[in-house]
Amino acid sequence: MVSHAMATLRRWLGFKALVHDAVDHTTRLVEDGHESVARVVFSVLDNVEPVREPAHAVDDVRRTITSGVLASVRAVNRAVQVVTDAGIDVAARAAEIDPSEASEVPVALRSDQMKSLSWVGDAALGVLNGVMGDTLEAKDNALSLRTALRTKDRFIGSGPRNDGPIDEASVRDAVTDPTDKIVVLVHGLCATEWSFCLESERYHGAPDVNFGVLLERDLGFTAIFARYNSGRHVSTNGRALAEAIEALVKAWPVPVSQVVLVGHSMGGLVSRSASTIADREGFSWRTKLTHVASLGTPHHGAPLEKVGNVLTAALLAVDWPATRIPGKILQSRSAGIKDLRFGNVLDEDWEGRDPDAILRDTRADREGFALLEGVSYCFVSATVTEDPEHPMGRIIGDLLVRVPSAEAVSEREKTFAIETKRFGAIMHHELQNHPDVYAQLRAFLQDARAA
Repeated sequence: MVSHAMATLRRWLGFKALVHDAVDHTTRLVEDGHESVARVVFSVLDNVEPVREPAHAVDDVRRTITSGVLASVRAVNRAVQVVTDAGIDVAARAAEIDPSEASEVPVALRSDQMKSLSWVGDAALGVLNGVMGDTLEAKDNALSLRTALRTKDRFIGSGPRNDGPIDEASVRDAVTDPTDKIVVLVHGLCATEWSFCLESERYHGAPDVNFGVLLERDLGFTAIFARYNSGRHVSTNGRALAEAIEALVKAWPVPVSQVVLVGHSMGGLVSRSASTIADREGFSWRTKLTHVASLGTPHHGAPLEKVGNVLTAALLAVDWPATRIPGKILQSRSAGIKDLRFGNVLDEDWEGRDPDAILRDTRADREGFALLEGVSYCFVSATVTEDPEHPMGRIIGDLLVRVPSAEAVSEREKTFAIETKRFGAIMHHELQNHPDVYAQLRAFLQDARAA
């Protein structure tokens, strides 16, 4: 298929560009390492008067040679990139393939498709985008995922790596049996919508069963899965999701009576961001929004990112290659990961702040966590301990998110419909498809306003 060939070509172009960028980044790390060694050496030699000036003269020669060699490596690297890009472009034209217009039909969301080439490719893209998706987008790399919506069988529009419209034609083509109720399921960091299919056969007895399928069967929803670049700021993804849902609701074949958001991990932050932006800017789907469910979401921040922040600062504080190089690598983690430190959801949560500074989150009443009038909320947490009330379980949580953060306990307001549910002996990733979690989700959506 030509569409498959175009999609494959774009991925190879993106991978090739990533390799070239990695070569450039490596030369900069080498250069920084050389300078770090020099600073340590001269911190001693500068105190020895007879050798200070000769040593600096030798170092000037060293710096000139090193800079010249590394600059030559970068120049050759970019020359190779230009030549190979031109060759691929000629080959694509000869084959009548436009690498800028790739589209693809995804494999159906089924647990028995995992480890297939489609799943492995999408899983790799999800991880890559989570780690450095903001950099990929800034460089317009073809591996950067765009926000996309899909059913369990296909994307709505042209796909996740294109700007295909969500309009009446694309919705009609992808959604075979639309109902008046829409549930949007939003995945977490370093993942794609495939994460909602984890162990479906073991949990539900069939490889094609997931929360979306069950909500369609039991409560009459039409399930839509979101895909996004989890390395971008949560607020950037929140705005993109809000706009995508707006286009979806306007193009929906039947009048929409209800919209529900279900987010796992970072997906819960993206869902809150999208709903807050929709409320602020008067999107039409905001009036249809009735429920928001967060499954293992770090509303008050994730411990691993907080540790990563402190470790990065500690490594960079020691001026030695053995510490500075890993510190620089850690420092380059994505904006999305850094947003997890305090659970940022809106632009004002991170704008004007040094993302690498060791800061305490003093915004006790952040507007970013404002709960929306007329919306019911459900915060689900889990612990690795069998007893969810065990003190150790509350501290460790599900290994990635602690219980107080997932339950957003300090943000509760009695004027809002809020439910919290804590599960024992469930890991973070299991919250996406575990039958006990689904039972809670179904009960949450069965209240009077779901009708």
